[in-house]
Amino acid sequence: MAEPAGHVRCTRPAMNWIDLVQWPAMAVTVVASWLVASTEERRRRWGFWVFLLSNVLWVVWGVPAKAWALVALQVALAAMNTRGAWKNRRSHEAATAGS
Repeated sequence: MAEPAGHVRCTRPAMNWIDLVQWPAMAVTVVASWLVASTEERRRRWGFWVFLLSNVLWVVWGVPAKAWALVALQVALAAMNTRGAWKNRRSHEAATAGS
C-alpha cells in the first residue's frame, strides 16, 4: 500500500530497554558525586558504594551499546575507587588504633 502524498514515515528504530539504563546510571553517578563530596564520613562511605553501582549500570549499558571506551573507563574508575576506599579505611584504622 502506497503512502499518502506528503506523509513521512518514521524510520527511527524503537528505543531498546537497555537504552533507558543510561538515565539511571547518570542519576546514580550524580548522587554518588554528591555523597563523596560530603563532610560527613558516613555519606562518603555510602558514596563509594553508590559509585560502584553507577559503574555497574554504565557497564550494563555500555556493553550492548559497544561503548568499549566507556566500559574500560568504568572498570578503571571502580578499581581506583576501591583502592581509595581501602587506603582510606587503613588510615582510619591506624588513626583510631593510636587513640
